[in-house]
Amino acid sequence: MAKKRGFMEPFNWKRELRLFPGYLLLSVWILFTIVLLGWVVAASFSTTKAIFSGHVLSQGIHFENYAKAWNNSNVSAIFFNSLMYSVISCTLLVLICAPAAYVLSRFRFAGNKMIQTSLVSAMGVPVVMIVLPLFSLIAGMNVLNNYIANKAVLIFLYVGINVPYTTIFLLTFFANISRAYEEAAAIDGCPPMRAFWLIMFPMAQSGIITVTIFNFINIWNEYFISLIFANSDRVRPVAVGLYSMINSMKYTGDWSGMFASVIIVFLPTFILYIFLSEKIIAGITGGGVKG
Repeated sequence: MAKKRGFMEPFNWKRELRLFPGYLLLSVWILFTIVLLGWVVAASFSTTKAIFSGHVLSQGIHFENYAKAWNNSNVSAIFFNSLMYSVISCTLLVLICAPAAYVLSRFRFAGNKMIQTSLVSAMGVPVVMIVLPLFSLIAGMNVLNNYIANKAVLIFLYVGINVPYTTIFLLTFFANISRAYEEAAAIDGCPPMRAFWLIMFPMAQSGIITVTIFNFINIWNEYFISLIFANSDRVRPVAVGLYSMINSMKYTGDWSGMFASVIIVFLPTFILYIFLSEKIIAGITGGGVKG
């Protein structure tokens, strides 16, 4: 079988000159990001004295900063807290929102449009408007002083707040998948819910992966809800934990350890972007086979 030859478009000077300002702006932004992240990484391997002198790494590379941050600065606790919140919340969001989006996109029933409109409207409600009523309700249940219950409350809030966005995002994917697959499954005697899990759910994989990545990053970086509802250091996620560490720098002065903590906390989202960037792009630009 002959190999398919790629087509290379001829270089167009006029078009490239028109795009030059965009190239320049993008290059400056990339350079700024690389320099900034590079300095933070270098500072995480340096010493506090070298950081304040303006010559990072002048006193050698100190890998022990990471061990010290992980063991002594409570980074391990907040890291695993956030990992647990993010993984459990994202799993529950997929299990709840994927079937809901499928039903809303495929079946016509009384209240369908009203539910979709309500979900879209809920996306526009700022969290700050509902946090006080939520806190009053949950505080009245006397669950914030219990370690396990406090964690469960945070997961419940993360799931509830992200349900509208996740459902609307997936609804578009299921609406764009051809109905021919379901019709073929129905002819073979496959019931609708089984057809969903065996056929439609895998076909919406790019959208599910994309929205899961976005939810993971949002929950991992979430600050306001955890600041209000995380009642102790044992249940705090990375955002609130890092803020507490920055405040403690006024007394300990361990800035190299703080930068090491920042890199540890930054790694999960960075790794997600590096290895799943193609899935994210495909999930945003794609959406199944249009029927």
